[in-house]
Order: sequence, then structure tokens, then C-alpha cells
Amino acid sequence: MTVRRAVPNLRTDSPEENRAFYGLLGFEVVMDHGWIATLAPPAAPTAQVSLMTHDLTAPVTPDLSVEVDDVDAAYETVRASGAEIVHPLTDEPWGVRRFFVRDPDGRVVNVLSHRS
Repeated sequence: MTVRRAVPNLRTDSPEENRAFYGLLGFEVVMDHGWIATLAPPAAPTAQVSLMTHDLTAPVTPDLSVEVDDVDAAYETVRASGAEIVHPLTDEPWGVRRFFVRDPDGRVVNVLSHRS
């Protein structure tokens, strides 16, 4: 399993204000589903920040998203460790397969792969 990127998910009730603020730092919207928007600077597209008002299908808003090349392998490794799965392995309608796991300090990590 290879990590492709890691993105902090910032919970916000003011997405437009935050878009404007991060715009001051050179970030532009690269993906927007309404409830989540991902921002990145054009010169460094993998340097990303996501702004979330909530999660569309999961019971909690994750603190961090980690994209991997094989989410099924990641799920099996994490599940076998005994870590708490917060949201089961799911194929989402926006083209990702993902699950949520809680880290030792209680943060929720969204582990995902894009479906082809």
C-alpha cells in the first residue's frame, strides 16, 4: 500500500469566509461538492486543504483524509490491528471507496482510494 496524499479536513460553519482566507495564501478551489471543498495552490496541486461543513454519508466529520493506492488492503491492515472503524468500507457516489478509523488520540482519519 502506498500513500498518495494526506489532506487536513477543516470543519467549518463559514466555508466562503475560509475560501477567501486561504485564497490570500494562494489556494484555489479544485473540487467542490457543496458540503466539502478542496483547495490547492496551482503550482503545488497536492498541497491541499479541505473545508467541510459536515460529511454527507458518515456519522462524523473526519480530521484528516489519506488517499492510498489500495484502500481494501489498508482496511484489512487497520481492522486486523483492532483500531476502531468509525465508518465501514463504502463505495461512495462521488467516486471514492473509503472507510474512517479513529487514531490513538481520537482523531478520525478518512482512508480512501479513487475508483476508476
